[in-house]
Amino acid sequence: MEIKSRFDHFNFNVLDLNRSIRFYEKALGLKEVRRMEAKDGSFILVYMGEEKTGFLLELTWMRDRKEPYDLGEGEFHLCMRVPGDYDEVRAYHKQMDCVCYENTDMGLYFIADPDGYWIEILPE
Repeated sequence: MEIKSRFDHFNFNVLDLNRSIRFYEKALGLKEVRRMEAKDGSFILVYMGEEKTGFLLELTWMRDRKEPYDLGEGEFHLCMRVPGDYDEVRAYHKQMDCVCYENTDMGLYFIADPDGYWIEILPE
């Protein structure tokens, strides 16, 4: 059997759903694609997407979660490509105070979301 899968979504658990939605809208231009809410209010799933690939970032909010999530050693990340003037985008992210790592020799940098998840930013 040969299975031909495709990427669909990746999940980040978040403490403040509205803050995270605003961050992804402002920092990366993602938009809410759909939302699922538990009937008992115990969780909300919000899928954020962009127009080109169909890949989604699922933000999961758990009502009873109060403490920050343990991100382990932080050795995982998403990567987003941005169109336009890369230096201008980097300056915008610096103005947002979300740049957490830069490697100018490799031509890349990372931003951190409100919960500490890292997103690599590359030029398109």
